[in-house]
Amino acid sequence: MNFAARLPMYQKIEQERDTKVVAYVTGDRPNAETQIGSDCIDMFVDALDAIGPTKRISLLLHTNGGNTAAAWRLVNLIKTFCDEFEVLIPYKAMSAGTLISLGAHRIVMTKQAALGPIDPSLIHPLGPQVPNGNQLARVPVSVEAVRGYIDAAKQDLGVNDPSVLGGILNDLSNKVHPLVLGEIFRSRTQIRFLAEKLLNEHVQELAKRQAIIDFLCADSGSHDYTINRREALALGLPIEKPSTDFYETLKAIHKSYSEEMLLGVPFDLMAVAVPNQTTNYSLVRGIVESVDSGSYGFVTQGSITRRPVQTPQGPQEQIEEQRIFEGWKTL
Repeated sequence: MNFAARLPMYQKIEQERDTKVVAYVTGDRPNAETQIGSDCIDMFVDALDAIGPTKRISLLLHTNGGNTAAAWRLVNLIKTFCDEFEVLIPYKAMSAGTLISLGAHRIVMTKQAALGPIDPSLIHPLGPQVPNGNQLARVPVSVEAVRGYIDAAKQDLGVNDPSVLGGILNDLSNKVHPLVLGEIFRSRTQIRFLAEKLLNEHVQELAKRQAIIDFLCADSGSHDYTINRREALALGLPIEKPSTDFYETLKAIHKSYSEEMLLGVPFDLMAVAVPNQTTNYSLVRGIVESVDSGSYGFVTQGSITRRPVQTPQGPQEQIEEQRIFEGWKTL
């Protein structure tokens, strides 16, 4: 299953909904994940230039999220080419994907589709580290987790003494660098500002906009919370339930790119490598495609060598990986 298989399905949607479809998939294959980033902008420019100004654009979206600034830029780019913007979600549009959806005049969700909280998680060069094999890895710091820690001290524990609160903040700054904390609170303000601007165009009531933002930024509880179609509609988002035929088309498109990108199969270097040989590999880890522009893929290509080595503990196998190419290319 590849772009050639999906092409007639895109054409069917375009004809039936009087729209132009652009698909954006950031892969969530275990050990080969990608996310929304500014590197996709050039691909979108090429796709949108091929389409030209049009009445409606439907962004078919599958993502776990990514860079907030890139998501904001992407929404504004698409809207410069159309009068009406809708998002089609066959399976999920989490985090920054949900932020993109907030800018849509209409969000089409299947019964299995999910949105999620938009509170950002920050990975910073000065962020906390945890052991990862023989190395230390930076871990993301959740904006709302930091807020929850401080709120728990004030509200749940009833801490009001400024000196005690100062001690709590000082202890927190020993765990998380002060510059990271400053960036976290700046990000929290920014995400609410962006959500407000995106919702303002099609959610007219201030109280309703504020309720949506509060839920997506804080009240949902955790970043991995999933919001189904019914709950999204109850929140006040412009949700559309697809017809039975349209649902089957969206489901088939999701199956097609999932099979092409092997989203349900963890990427395992040991499984790819052949003993005592060098094996080449190529992974499609992201997709931007449309009827008019064709298909672009975020591709990782490399070679893996698997050979036996002698160690003090006895013979073991060693894996050596060399990246040959990583980036966007025409598929």
